[in-house]
Amino acid sequence: MTGHDAASAAGVLIKARQPRSLLRRGRSGLGDQGRLPYLLILPGLVFYSLFVIVPIIGTVLLSLFQWDGLSTPVWVGLDNFAAVIADPNTLGAFTVSITFIAFNCIVPVAIALLLVAVMTRSRIRGLSFFRLVFFLPYTLALAVVAIAWRWLYASGGSINEILRMLFGTGAVRPFLGDFFWALPALGVIGIWVTFGFVLVLLLSGAQHIPKDLYDQARVDGAGPVREFFAVTLPGLRYELQVSVTMTLIFSLRMFDLPLMTTQGGPGYSTTTPSLLMYQDVFVNGQVGIGASIAALLTIVIFVGVGGVNLIFGRE
Repeated sequence: MTGHDAASAAGVLIKARQPRSLLRRGRSGLGDQGRLPYLLILPGLVFYSLFVIVPIIGTVLLSLFQWDGLSTPVWVGLDNFAAVIADPNTLGAFTVSITFIAFNCIVPVAIALLLVAVMTRSRIRGLSFFRLVFFLPYTLALAVVAIAWRWLYASGGSINEILRMLFGTGAVRPFLGDFFWALPALGVIGIWVTFGFVLVLLLSGAQHIPKDLYDQARVDGAGPVREFFAVTLPGLRYELQVSVTMTLIFSLRMFDLPLMTTQGGPGYSTTTPSLLMYQDVFVNGQVGIGASIAALLTIVIFVGVGGVNLIFGRE
């Protein structure tokens, strides 16, 4: 028998003499490694279920009852949803949300894309400072932002004073008390809040686009527009998905800003679904109606986010 054959035979004997408990322990170890990722996400899943899933289910259940918050709830089934859908104020509130999507989502993303396209073709000094300045409004509480802009929009505020100096007294407007100007005025505040977040996010994505792609595009004779659509825009796909998703949810959930500035007025011109839900529950004592609006708003948010993921998820 050669030395190689002897070593092989010794290996077989050693493996045969190993206890079965050790083999079982090895298999169980592999099983523990397979379960480890699920054990790690379990705490987060528990908290998410307690503070998100369970409240959503509770809201849906409340929407099936007629209840003022004090007396015994009365089962009404889907009658609350029928009443909410038939109410013209509900349609008006969702129309206001669509307008906020235009101001808080589409406009900031478009402006940020334009600036990023310019910045990728030129070197800007002090970019970190400007990034901090633009991002600062997003870090402030909306209640603080609303109060500050309410002072700016006041009849004797800075905006009207500038208009008075430039165009005379006739240019002064009660922005937050005007049926036409109230919603655009809040939209401008939304742009001011969300623009910095979108810009910083897209700039961070642009910094990870390989410079070789820009060099190749310029060698091929691509101009600024073609370079943007061929290199910059595809490279910012995931950042665009996140920014559109976040600003879309922000627009649909808008509550603090109209509450602290106009309280939904004048009339219902700036009333959002969240504010309408708040008024039904805490002012009118119609918990079931408010829960129905909340359930509909949740469905709209899920559909909107799903649409965004479907659009940006395509290769």
